[in-house]
Amino acid sequence: MKKKSIVTPLVLLIVLLLIYAPILILAFYSFTDASTIGQKAVFSLQNYVTLFTTPELAEMIRGTLLLAVGVAVLSTILGTLGALGSFYSKPAATSVYRIVNQVPVVNADVVTGFSVCILLVIVFGINKDTFFPLVAGQTVICAPFVYLSVYPKLGQMDPFIYEAALDLGASPSVAVRKVVIPQIMPGIVSGFVMAVTLSLDDYFVATYTKPASFDTISTYVVNATRGSQTDIKTALWALSTVIFAIVLIICIGMNRSTSNKDKKKANKMRRANA
Repeated sequence: MKKKSIVTPLVLLIVLLLIYAPILILAFYSFTDASTIGQKAVFSLQNYVTLFTTPELAEMIRGTLLLAVGVAVLSTILGTLGALGSFYSKPAATSVYRIVNQVPVVNADVVTGFSVCILLVIVFGINKDTFFPLVAGQTVICAPFVYLSVYPKLGQMDPFIYEAALDLGASPSVAVRKVVIPQIMPGIVSGFVMAVTLSLDDYFVATYTKPASFDTISTYVVNATRGSQTDIKTALWALSTVIFAIVLIICIGMNRSTSNKDKKKANKMRRANA
């Protein structure tokens, strides 16, 4: 038992170091004037000045964020509707929906991106400059993850709450909107955040489907690291640090919100039983 109590924390510590050490090192050097990782340097905010004052970088970040939010909204709507339709379908149909939803999840992004490009651009002749192939391709990737986030919340919900709303005179649409949706809102929010993250992280689908004059953060970073502009490369260290900080704040906020809700529910249960 003593060996297990020592080994488990040690393994966890090693895993955490492997995950977070590279990010922390990158964040550290983003606050220096070093041009390469490992170089001796002094404290400097020049990377952040370059990040927020270079028009090219600002336009790229703005376009990527607008794309991520738009794709996340569309994916959240489709994924939530898919989860609702699957949950309230017959068991055989539900099994089919689950299998179909798993294909984009386990499929390689490069295959999805290439397939969307062939179907929309080559077969249907849709111009990439319309952004439709890019949005469609990223939605294909993101919507299944929203489904996977929402569906378990439907399973945790009281199975009779929807029927009770119908018995009280609510129409099916009203019952879903005012009764079911509030119950599964944490899953919808989690799915939305996940869709934003997946869109920001996507490279292969964007490479095949984006307009030639448009760059997402992922495609821009890959192209910039191949170039010779040192100031742009190091400014991307600052961008990575900012993204990591935002994600960390969101995760902490969501965990605290969930913890507070659980505490309130526990207090209500104690009062009811008292």
